[in-house]
Amino acid sequence: MGQLEELTIPAMLQASFSHYAKNQSLIFVGEENRTYAQLEIEVKKVAILLQQIGVRKGDKVAICSVNMPQWGIAFFATAVIGAVVVPVLPDFHPNEIKNILQHAEVSVIFVSETLRNKLENTSGMTVIHIENFSVVSETTDASISEIDERQFVYEKVEEDDLLSIIYTSGTTGKSKGVMLTHKNIVWTAQQSWLIQQIVPGDRFLSVLPLSHTFENTLGLMLPVKYGATVYYLQKPPVASVLLAALKQVRPTIMLVVPLIVEKIYKTKILPQINSKFITRTLYQIAPFRKLLNKVAGKKLYETFGGKLKFFGVGGAKLDDNVERFLMEGGFPLAIGYGMTESSPLLAGAGVGKTRFLSTGAPVEGVQVRIANADPKTGQGEIQAKGDNIMLGYYKEPEITKETFTEDGWLKTGDLGYFDKHGNLYIKGRIKNMIIGSSGENIYPEEIESVINRMEYVMESLVVQQKGRLVALVHLNMEELEKKYQDMKTEAVLFLNEKTEEILKEIQYKVNEELNKFSQIQRIVLHPNPFEKTPTQKIKRFLYYS
Repeated sequence: MGQLEELTIPAMLQASFSHYAKNQSLIFVGEENRTYAQLEIEVKKVAILLQQIGVRKGDKVAICSVNMPQWGIAFFATAVIGAVVVPVLPDFHPNEIKNILQHAEVSVIFVSETLRNKLENTSGMTVIHIENFSVVSETTDASISEIDERQFVYEKVEEDDLLSIIYTSGTTGKSKGVMLTHKNIVWTAQQSWLIQQIVPGDRFLSVLPLSHTFENTLGLMLPVKYGATVYYLQKPPVASVLLAALKQVRPTIMLVVPLIVEKIYKTKILPQINSKFITRTLYQIAPFRKLLNKVAGKKLYETFGGKLKFFGVGGAKLDDNVERFLMEGGFPLAIGYGMTESSPLLAGAGVGKTRFLSTGAPVEGVQVRIANADPKTGQGEIQAKGDNIMLGYYKEPEITKETFTEDGWLKTGDLGYFDKHGNLYIKGRIKNMIIGSSGENIYPEEIESVINRMEYVMESLVVQQKGRLVALVHLNMEELEKKYQDMKTEAVLFLNEKTEEILKEIQYKVNEELNKFSQIQRIVLHPNPFEKTPTQKIKRFLYYS
């Protein structure tokens, strides 16, 4: 199916329902019981249900649910009657959910059973159990089982009508409601096809929250527009559940955030390489490293089902070593860059077009410029303009005004530059920049990238404390304990001593690679993983003293 004449959810769905009626659509792993024809019936039934309980065009309908086929049905049913979807991230605190529902003036909320206890006060709202679309209300006994979907009439929706308000859970702590239109979302899905062509036989395995724009646009809208199948897990994605699903589904397309693959690399791949002196030594030599990565990559590819043709990584910066491993290991790696405010894609590199450390070229149809570029480095703020850019922040006209330039470009807040081939490189967040003692600009993400390459390091965070650069480092203690498990006496004390030695060694090695003003002056063990956003970026504001 080619490009749509009208970039709206109703137009997209009607085309997909017509072209792919017999294809499997949104289903649980292990089940095959929802063709696009059946999806159409369910969407129409739930749409009529919403109309029966009083939802009209422009009303706000929230979805607070873990991933499942019904999530997409609820989203589409809301969209086809012209109402506005307010996706709520499952990881949000109950107080945050309460604030979002009030701020967005939500009248109806779909909620999954596992998250029902997060809704503290639903007075004034109609609650619908998303698993079976049963309505919890004293004033109505509406049920989809008695609804005749043939009575449904699509609402007239314009491309620039508001489709969703997505509240970000950013690294700065304050959630803002990003207003995205029908055109924003559908156009982005359509342009993404130019990076990776999706065909009806493709199988997506969904592991990221549908409430986030990355999964919502690229993991739901994109496959539905082109008739692919999306599989959902029925249980939380722990290793055993995910491995079984990969074996059964054998996905052709997967979208992940860096933390998922970084964890695999640092807890499975690297420990195996470091377990023997010979492989640990050879891994430091480029030709042998490439060979070892190729062998390990082939095994990992088979673990992922052996059919992947697109492994899309986005949402945060990918660790340098992990990116090199995926490229040398033969994985069909694709890299993307964007933000909720851009629906989300701004730039991307498809399989075979990735360049080490680059996020690829701007998406076709999106204008990207470097503002106030440094004449020496070419680095400046990344700014963008296009049909994927948000309307603004809901009820936040002042913040919206600050986020756009006077000539209408979105200010991303990211520092970057283009190489001579037009590939975009991200240096870090401008807000995270630390001013050194002599006025130097220090970007903590660059230092963290070096730290994260060190053995035993899982993740790190660089902050400024009393004028000094301090690195908080979370180590792979499980691997350390395995290495020294033969120490019978005073094991805890010994492990603590070894940890201190390792931290000092990390500091020494890292500082050898950094310029003088970026060197770490203190390194501190952070015993627990850092608290993160849904796209697994560290919530930095929590660790600033």
